[in-house]
Amino acid sequence: MQQETEQKPVGFYSAAAIVVANIIGVGVFTSLGYQVQGIHDVTALMMLWVVGGIIALCGALTYGEIGTVFPKSGGEYQYLSKLYHPFVGFLSGWVSSTIAFTAPVAAASVAMAAYLHKVFPACDTQLTALAVVAGITTIHATTLKAGFKFQNIFSTGKVILIIIFIICGFSMGKHTDIHFTFNEDTWKYVFSGDFAESLVYVAYAYSGWNAAAYLAGEIRNPRRNLPMALVGGTMLVMFLYFLINYVFLSTIPIDTLAAEQAKDFSKPVEVGYFSADYIFGQGGANTMALIISVLLISTISAMIIAGPRVLAAMGEDIKVLSFFSQKTKKGIPARAVIGQSLVSVILILTASFDQLLIYVGFTLQLFSFLTVMGIFIVRYRKLKGPQGAYRTFGYPITPIIFLLLSGWSLWFIADKKPTESLYGLATVGIGALVWLLNKKISKEEQSTASN
Repeated sequence: MQQETEQKPVGFYSAAAIVVANIIGVGVFTSLGYQVQGIHDVTALMMLWVVGGIIALCGALTYGEIGTVFPKSGGEYQYLSKLYHPFVGFLSGWVSSTIAFTAPVAAASVAMAAYLHKVFPACDTQLTALAVVAGITTIHATTLKAGFKFQNIFSTGKVILIIIFIICGFSMGKHTDIHFTFNEDTWKYVFSGDFAESLVYVAYAYSGWNAAAYLAGEIRNPRRNLPMALVGGTMLVMFLYFLINYVFLSTIPIDTLAAEQAKDFSKPVEVGYFSADYIFGQGGANTMALIISVLLISTISAMIIAGPRVLAAMGEDIKVLSFFSQKTKKGIPARAVIGQSLVSVILILTASFDQLLIYVGFTLQLFSFLTVMGIFIVRYRKLKGPQGAYRTFGYPITPIIFLLLSGWSLWFIADKKPTESLYGLATVGIGALVWLLNKKISKEEQSTASN
């Protein structure tokens, strides 16, 4: 038992770093421009980030229990396969391996390159994004220990730099006089379709709160470290998100931000750059752009670590994907790492940013919804992990809050953004076809063997 524990490379700090790095990424530095298109009340905008944080925290608390019941890498693919049916787990894994990590890697790479372009206009945005994906993929496809050290360093740096920016934002530069007041207009916004739609952007900014679950099989003492990493990492990010968005809204007038985004909805507004310009001036804005570029490298790296573990786990069970299950002598699913990054490259070359956020956010929430709902199956079956199970704090209220808020957001997205919703459902449908193909191949092999 001791030997098995020593062989696992991921401790609490590394697991928490993966969570923090996966969450803090392109969403918080770009999505505010989309939110202010329909919401013009500062209190309602800040409520978005609080509600989004509550959803993520309730999800993390629930995943903590499910992850200790099934302490194997693969995340929702493992959970839904065991709680519902292998078909449901496969669809979740299909979504994870095709868009859940590949699309955010593409989006973060493009956003990183866009911030860098602000400082160095000669840098081609697309080529820079492609080069970053290629470089980080090389690291994580060839070495495990160095890959996690790289991740820990960049994740720690990310948090430190964000804290410095928040402190400077409160103490320096020009500020808009904003007040938190809950009036009639605030509540109209909070219960509006625009609020529900904006929750998808916020949920995207919080996506990654479940990242450590994808590495559960590589975490030492998962009963203790997995829930601590999920919950601790999510709470830290929730606190930082509230403060950094307060800085953004107190330095950039809402009308200015809305007008800037309205110029081109297909591209993100570099909110951090504009906020830094108000705080420090042009020189400080350029410095901030460089800092955010570094922060996004950490996000890209975290997703290139976590995502391929899903594809590799699926390859162990699904014959048509067995190619991706192979690992190197160092235990790295290199084929899955490279395969995921190739899909990200395709998206960098073809995708539109704003539709990508809605499409990914809607599709991911579908399977997070199913996974959290699975906690009731865990309790009904009285399932426990090999080392006992962490128990979800606040059960059953915690998962119910997650399900109600997520369900509300999904309903409005399906109604207001049918195109992106249909793209998400079409992705699931393609996964169903791959499942049927695998079943057909398996039956043919069984028939051949029996003859």
